[in-house]
Amino acid sequence: MAGKLFVVGTPIGNLSDFSPRAVATLSECDFIAAEDTRVTLKLLNHFEIKTPMISYYEHNKRSKGDIIIKRILDGENCAIVTDAGMPAISDPGEDLVALAHQNGITVESVPGPTAFATAMAISGMPSGRFTFEGFLSVNKPSRREHLEEVKNERRTMIFYEAPHKLAATLKDMYNAFGDRKIAIVKELTKIHESVELTTLSEASEKYTPEASIKGEFVLVIEGAKPEETPELTLDEAVSLAKKLVEDGMGMNDAAKQLAKDTKYKKSDIYKALLED
Repeated sequence: MAGKLFVVGTPIGNLSDFSPRAVATLSECDFIAAEDTRVTLKLLNHFEIKTPMISYYEHNKRSKGDIIIKRILDGENCAIVTDAGMPAISDPGEDLVALAHQNGITVESVPGPTAFATAMAISGMPSGRFTFEGFLSVNKPSRREHLEEVKNERRTMIFYEAPHKLAATLKDMYNAFGDRKIAIVKELTKIHESVELTTLSEASEKYTPEASIKGEFVLVIEGAKPEETPELTLDEAVSLAKKLVEDGMGMNDAAKQLAKDTKYKKSDIYKALLED
């Protein structure tokens, strides 16, 4: 009988956020697939977990993925973890999860902290609808192409960024999006956690390549505003009503339709039609 793959969320900064269920899962599974075994070893040691690990990261995911899947199919239970947060989100773990599903393996979640959702919650930005864009490419043309693709996105946008790329990214965002509100969320759940509410123009001036920038960042950016349609003058509204009448619509219905689509009263449009 095949084993299971457990997707286990780990703390993004504060070890107290590690759930009892996550501790139990890592303790009881047969082996752990870790993005960086050195990072995960610190977590395991803190909670006195002795489960063996196998490395699974971007550059070995193809070869190690097959090995992990075979072990699970042979009856072992595996827990996959990333360095911080939920695996399989902007993370090679998504390939292992997909591979597990392809092989009919049961995948179970052991939820934990997630940086983008946590940042969204404390940013003060509109959260009814948002889009997670992950990390931008280090390749300049690809990064700018990505920003160009989402510049008209009306939902709140969330990006991850490393400190050494922050200045360039903010400048590129300002150039692509224009001036918008941004929440710069830093060092989530850690001692120096902060939320800075500012604008892209101010942020790109403050965070320069020369500045000493430390910490991990989540950028929460205001979506594009809908284009405003210029308001019609009364004469323009009457002209459109005339066209509707010419096309066979009754004068009363034409005035009613234009009143619905503009700020003008039906009676004013109707009166102008009668006077014409």
